[in-house]
Amino acid sequence: MTDANATPARVPDKPTVDGLEDKWGAVWQEQGTYAFDRERALSLPREQVFSIDTPPPTASGSLHVGHVFGYTHTDCMARYQRMLGKEVFYPIGWDDNGLPTERRVQNYYGVRGDHGAAFDPNFTPPLQGAEGKSVKAADQVPISRANFIPLCEELTAEDEKSFESMFRTLGASIDWNQTYRTIDDRSRAVAQQAFLRNVERDEAYQAEAPGLWDVTFQSAVAQAELEARDYPGAFHKVSFHKPDGGTVEIETTRPELIPAVVALIAHPDDERYQHLFGTTVTSPLFGVEIPVLAHQAAEPDKGAGIAMCCTFGDLTDVMWWRELQLPIRSIITRNGRISGETPEWITGGAGESLYVEQLATKTVHSAREAVVTALRESGDLIGEPVKTQRKANFFEKGDKPLEIVTSRQWYIRNGGRSKELQDELIARGQEIDFHPAFMRSRYTNWISGLNGDWLISRQRFFGVPFPVWYPLDAEGETDYDHPILAAEETLPVDPQTDVPPGYDAEQRGVAGGFVGDPDIMDTWATSSLSPQIATGWPVASNAGERNDAELFAKIFPMDMRPQGHDIIRTWLFATVVRAHFENGTVPWTGAAINGWILDPDRKKMSKSKGNAVTPEEVLRQHSADAVRYWALAGRLGVDAAYDESQMKVGRRLAMKLLNASKFALTMGDVADDAPITNELDRSVLANLREVVEQATKGFETWDYTRSLEVTETFFWTFCDDYIELVKDRAYGGQGEAEAASARATLRLTLKTLLRLFAPFLPYSTEEVWSWWQEGSVHRQAWPSLEELRTDGDPTVLGAVGQALAGVRKAKSDAKMGMRAEVSSVTFAGPAEITDRVRAGEADLRAAGKITALQYADGETFEVRDAELIPPPPKTPAQS
Repeated sequence: MTDANATPARVPDKPTVDGLEDKWGAVWQEQGTYAFDRERALSLPREQVFSIDTPPPTASGSLHVGHVFGYTHTDCMARYQRMLGKEVFYPIGWDDNGLPTERRVQNYYGVRGDHGAAFDPNFTPPLQGAEGKSVKAADQVPISRANFIPLCEELTAEDEKSFESMFRTLGASIDWNQTYRTIDDRSRAVAQQAFLRNVERDEAYQAEAPGLWDVTFQSAVAQAELEARDYPGAFHKVSFHKPDGGTVEIETTRPELIPAVVALIAHPDDERYQHLFGTTVTSPLFGVEIPVLAHQAAEPDKGAGIAMCCTFGDLTDVMWWRELQLPIRSIITRNGRISGETPEWITGGAGESLYVEQLATKTVHSAREAVVTALRESGDLIGEPVKTQRKANFFEKGDKPLEIVTSRQWYIRNGGRSKELQDELIARGQEIDFHPAFMRSRYTNWISGLNGDWLISRQRFFGVPFPVWYPLDAEGETDYDHPILAAEETLPVDPQTDVPPGYDAEQRGVAGGFVGDPDIMDTWATSSLSPQIATGWPVASNAGERNDAELFAKIFPMDMRPQGHDIIRTWLFATVVRAHFENGTVPWTGAAINGWILDPDRKKMSKSKGNAVTPEEVLRQHSADAVRYWALAGRLGVDAAYDESQMKVGRRLAMKLLNASKFALTMGDVADDAPITNELDRSVLANLREVVEQATKGFETWDYTRSLEVTETFFWTFCDDYIELVKDRAYGGQGEAEAASARATLRLTLKTLLRLFAPFLPYSTEEVWSWWQEGSVHRQAWPSLEELRTDGDPTVLGAVGQALAGVRKAKSDAKMGMRAEVSSVTFAGPAEITDRVRAGEADLRAAGKITALQYADGETFEVRDAELIPPPPKTPAQS
């Protein structure tokens, strides 16, 4: 006979969730609990390996709770797949190059990169940690590229340490041996090799064309990085002159672009202007003759119904310019100012002096004021400007409206100019299981709305250089038509320091020599290759020594791409484009799309908006399990509110799991094969079987929030009803056989619940598992239906629990504590319910302190005629 009061030695007296992160994080790291077993993966069938293309977070400062939200969803699925017995490939990278990093370095050190600055071997930055004080551009010290890049590398390395620490605290079951940086040797070689192959297959090309330009960051911007915002402006009604002396009135918010007008355009069906199509008018102030043309994109109900086409005011101008084959008359330069050189189409005309004296080298704002004043004086301004809020395109990280500037850039084809390629990429989307499924439409709609190819070059410093040089002719002019491409076996290369084949270093920048391409790749051009980087896609040079052709062949395409819905248009789509070209397939078969985290005003949390909450303090205050609970209560694809009250619920759940487990394990030892004979015990297991079935279905349909809900609901019933009901019996109050049945049920239920909760609450489940089991709960098998009895009636637990709740209510209504005795009570209801109550009567009597009870018929179940005896006063020891 076992001692019912024996306490397993490993159960602490006062369990707590506090400190579990440090305790178990160290154990997991030491024991390699989440390590990927490559050899096992190679030996298994493909369906027994689960690979995740984990988002590489941008290493530019601190993470926020939005990261916690998304990465917790990913980790939950990784843990479930691991418990199914699959070998889980769960790497992580750091997206440490690109504009966000440069901007952080500029503010942190008080510097900015300048291509014209000389290298200073003894340079010391003027600041060390000005984060949050946003140093003005005018106060930033210009430094050379060679001085600037080491500062970027230094700061990102520090950021990545803090990022890793936070993810470890969160309990992310990442294999920390499988990491990469998007600026490391391997990532640069992968990006450069893929680009070279794109060029060779004519999937990438260089062109001088109008493109979106951010004057603050002095860089081109891709269509996917646009953000439409309201911007204050004014409508100006302006007269253009017809040859017969009449006028055509247009309305514009950008009168400063009148010198750049190349046509007036109206809708072909607009009767007001049909007689003008094919004729010409002259521009006010400058007297330049321009055609009046028709195009379907003109809007008859907007303004006067006829618009200026300037090169270039907006993306519609670019479309008109391209489709109507109009000339380029650009006046806005890369610095956002009007060109200092007088355009040849104005030279010698009526407006030359106006341009030279009041427009040249001026800002767009100053030029606008000057043109409006001149229009007013000439009589070509009709009425006064009318203020309005116009929609303007901004770089998503910028503060000023974008301009459209003609420049030479690199592009990758993406279907924006090819219906055939567009259809192929839309079809790729059908090969991917989107979770939730409606997110596929965002992918499709984005591709359908593209109006140009993917611009991948950036005029910045910290990024992957284009592996390209250009020859210089005898006059020292750059020959862009004959680029010199690096050999794959030499990658990665930096054309600013490396020399192309057939040249020597002394020929850099001199006639008959060469120059390196000064641009870097857009950060998406590297991170769009994250599946290839992480899985070992072979590069000819084996830079970084991470080639793994066997593993790549095994796990690519990957299984899961988790990410936010806002970057479907960028990261997800770009990754599909690269895999389509390079591998002839999709990069992964499933995409899990999480929502945003919203602040109390229902706005997306972001560091740039200043409304983000950093996770370190939240994790310390509430515990990692509590924060994970909050994150996993939000379904995929749905935006969720930041809610610390939900974290408090999660902490309460984790604490209850510890304390309920302590009770279940301190009833005394019991044999693993002890028979479970009591009907209430069998009912618990029948209910648990249903929970396992529903929780498994939730994971299999990527609705793990539902899995958490059904598990948690059962757990509270288990604690509030079953544990209270069987206390007396488990302690031996009804004999050893009945005690053994209760103890066996408690342990089997607990063993199952811990595994069901493990993907959600990894720390508290690991803690409890260690009290009486060997190994890690996270390496155990996911619960199966075969483990649980099937001959119990699942409705018994609910009926007996309902009766216990009625007794408790009677005591509460009488303002007596739960220690009050019930000298007599009647349970009334339909026979099928009262029969179930009878099955648990012995436990119900003990839990409710019931002396006598009767049964009666009734239409619905109720507790009647409870006669109560007040409990005796508590002794000092009880108090």
